[in-house]
Amino acid sequence: MSDVTVMRIDEFDTPNGGGFCRARASLGVTAFGMQVEQFPPNFLHHPEHDHADDGQEEVYTVLSGSATLRVGDREHRLVPGVFARVGPGERRQITTGSEPAQLLAIGGTPGQSYTPPAFSEIGVALPG
Repeated sequence: MSDVTVMRIDEFDTPNGGGFCRARASLGVTAFGMQVEQFPPNFLHHPEHDHADDGQEEVYTVLSGSATLRVGDREHRLVPGVFARVGPGERRQITTGSEPAQLLAIGGTPGQSYTPPAFSEIGVALPG
């Protein structure tokens, strides 16, 4: 038996109607974090955050649509084919303009085994 999992995004576990798709847990990935986030047009509610406490760096790429990645006082336009890496100590926020965006986020802590946050596990509620 081969060690392969193949799924469509709409088959991933999602606790909030499809906005946050648990790609890592749904596929059985254990080496790094990975999720698909689906943002509607004019979305301004993605929490500004950093990973200073856990040391995780993240890579973002847009699968469809476009989004703006704000890091400090700089803005970066994300469109399909553009990748952005954000270091652990950088405050970041993702917003959209007039079109929706489907974004892939990949994360891990350099030099450490990946430990998934509880909310990323199948069946667990998202934080507050």
